[in-house]
Amino acid sequence: MPLPPLAPLGRLLRSECPATAHPLGWSLFQLGLFLLASSALLGQVLLGFALIIGFRGRRPLTSDPWNWPLLAASLLMLLGAFQAYSGWLAWVGLPNWLPFFVGFWAYQAYLSSPGARRRSAQWLVAGTVPVVVTGFGQMWWGWQGPWELFSGLMRWDMLPGGSPVGRMAGLFDYANITGAWLALAWPLALACLFQPRLRWPARTTVLAIVLGILAAVYCSESRNAWGALLLALPIVSGPGSWPLLLPPLLLVLLVLSLASLPGVPLALQGPARLIVPDDIWRRLSDAKYAASRQLASTRLGQWGFCLELIRERPWLGWGAAAFSVIYPLRRGVWHGHPHNLPIELAVSFGLPVAILVVGQVLALLVIAARRGMASGPQLFDRAWWAAALVLTSLHGTDLPLYNSRINVAGWVLLAGLRCAIAAAPAPTAPADQDGPSRGAALGPAA
Repeated sequence: MPLPPLAPLGRLLRSECPATAHPLGWSLFQLGLFLLASSALLGQVLLGFALIIGFRGRRPLTSDPWNWPLLAASLLMLLGAFQAYSGWLAWVGLPNWLPFFVGFWAYQAYLSSPGARRRSAQWLVAGTVPVVVTGFGQMWWGWQGPWELFSGLMRWDMLPGGSPVGRMAGLFDYANITGAWLALAWPLALACLFQPRLRWPARTTVLAIVLGILAAVYCSESRNAWGALLLALPIVSGPGSWPLLLPPLLLVLLVLSLASLPGVPLALQGPARLIVPDDIWRRLSDAKYAASRQLASTRLGQWGFCLELIRERPWLGWGAAAFSVIYPLRRGVWHGHPHNLPIELAVSFGLPVAILVVGQVLALLVIAARRGMASGPQLFDRAWWAAALVLTSLHGTDLPLYNSRINVAGWVLLAGLRCAIAAAPAPTAPADQDGPSRGAALGPAA
């Protein structure tokens, strides 16, 4: 009897299910990751059901010390909302944080084995293909929205020629957000390409995806995403590649620095600019806009102003979205956020919340690296750690988390770090091995 058309997909979704996960939740989790970049609604609905199922049979949140900083931050955020300068906006801003603190715990059920993290990374890479395709359609063929499904329930407002014009945005509403998504997908795509025993037809397809992401990052003109390309490559490649890989990468960085940094002697900058394409060094040096920008329009101007706000209200902050209200009143220039996550948290919710949340993220990265995730034998775990590092770094000069798709992906990556920390140290292996291991239950916190 022939199998129904969806039977192969069902088998694929059921495979690699970690021991800590319910099979239905695992299937919904994978589909949610795949659809997340294309549709925030569909992706988050599926991931939301997976989150609910992820609580089945789990210990309470308070049983894991890694949840304590987030629970404490949640209480402080709620207290601050009652006295917030931003009023009702403070309450509207809380969903950018509190549900994701819960997701950090629930999604660990689906990421507790290297095989599950590998499969999740592959779904994220596959879900990035529509971003790349629509981005090139926008830039080259004039594709434009709005595109709607289900009577406007799903909508894509894609502008011809990019957003801003000349910079690829694709399915996202702004080029920097597109660059952030592509940057987190880049190390995961590299892992898909580098994995051993991949047949050439499949490797050719993955190579096309990697090259597409590379070209799309260039077209987004996101300086953060450009830096992510170089940052992730040696981590994913592994320490064994560093003697051959690091010297040319450092040479590239040197030439880019000479071409774009101010104050470089002309005798050095001139030859460097002959090597680096004009579009790149002009974007890196901000030559197109730097002379016309007021201090209030720059990140340095915003950060200095935020330090004043933090001194005025250091404990519970001014409330979510307060920066967008106060900055135009005092500086005469509107900006939606201060382009730095620790500063944004301190302004909105106070220094204690900023220390708790940022400290949690940095601790996850550092301890996961010390446990071997960043340099160990598991190829996809190295890529996972690199993606988390890249996305964390992007929040030093921007705030892509205010796009819900980036926010969800970020907390999924952090949940994967927690799972890697909980697992027993990986044995030394002669080569990258990402076999279909069944996940061990989450162990005690580090």
